[in-house]
Amino acid sequence: MSYLLFLDESGHDHHNMPYEVRGGIALHAGRVWSFVQGMRELEQDAFGEELHRFGTELKGHKLLDKDRFKWAAQESPLPAIARREHAAAFLRKKHTGQPPTRNEFTAYGQASLIAARGIFRLLREHEAALFASAVPKGAAKPPPTHNPEDLRKDYVFLLEWYFYFLADKQQSGLLIMDAIDQSDDRRLVRRLERYFTLTQTGRERVRWIVPSPLFVASAMAYPIQAADVVIYCVNYGFRLPARGMDAPVRQGIADEFGSLLAGIQWIGQGQGGSYTSYGIVYVPDLFQSR
Repeated sequence: MSYLLFLDESGHDHHNMPYEVRGGIALHAGRVWSFVQGMRELEQDAFGEELHRFGTELKGHKLLDKDRFKWAAQESPLPAIARREHAAAFLRKKHTGQPPTRNEFTAYGQASLIAARGIFRLLREHEAALFASAVPKGAAKPPPTHNPEDLRKDYVFLLEWYFYFLADKQQSGLLIMDAIDQSDDRRLVRRLERYFTLTQTGRERVRWIVPSPLFVASAMAYPIQAADVVIYCVNYGFRLPARGMDAPVRQGIADEFGSLLAGIQWIGQGQGGSYTSYGIVYVPDLFQSR
C-alpha cells in the first residue's frame, strides 16, 4: 500500500499572513476512507449540516478567523443539540442573506472551533504526518540567473522530507494537490517534471515518490480541507525562533494548536541517519544555497 501526501498552501496572496506556507498531511492509503468518514461525521456533529450545501467547506480561514474565536466566547459552551440547531440556522441565513441572531453567531463560532479541534484529533488517530515549508512574506526576489522553470526551494524541501519518510516506511507515495487554476497547475507540473527528470536529486526521489501529481478540488476532498486547516495553523501558530521564524503569532491559535502541530509533524532521519529532520522547515531565502 502507498501513502498520499495531501498538499495545500497558505499566505500566497501576500496580504496579511506572515508567511507563505506550503505543505500538507501524509496518510496511508488504507486509512484515507476511514479519515474521510470521520471528517464527514465531525462536520455533521459540529454544524448539524454538510457545509457544501451552503457553498462553503472546512478551511482554516473559515474555522479559525478571529471572529470565530470572538463569537465562540460570547457564551458558555452550548449543549450539542442546541449548538447544531443554531449553527445550521446560521448557515441557512448567511446563504440566503438574512442576519443571524446572537445565539446563531455564538453557535457557529463554537462549532468552528470544535471542527478544527476534531480535525487534529482525527489526524492523530489516523497517524498522519505533517510536512510544511514556511517562507517569509516578501522574501527576496529571484536573481537574474534564476530559471523561472526551476522548482522552488520550498517544494524541494517538502519532497526531500517526504522521500525520507517513504524510504523509512518502504512505501511509495503520491502527491495530491488542491486544484486552483489550470494554468498555474500546469506550470507547477512542468517544474516538477524538470526536477524529477533533469536533476540528480530528483531522479533519486522517484524511487519512492510518484513524479506525477494528482489535482483534486478541495470542496470534494476532505483530506485537502484538513491540510488547509493545518497549514493555516502553521502560518499563525507555529514558530522556530532559533532559526529566524519569529513573526508574531495569533495567540489563540498558538495556544490551542501549537503543541498539536508539533505532535503530528514528521520527525525522522535524513541521508541515511546522518541527522534528524523535522517536517516543518523554515526557508528564509528561496534562492541562496542550502
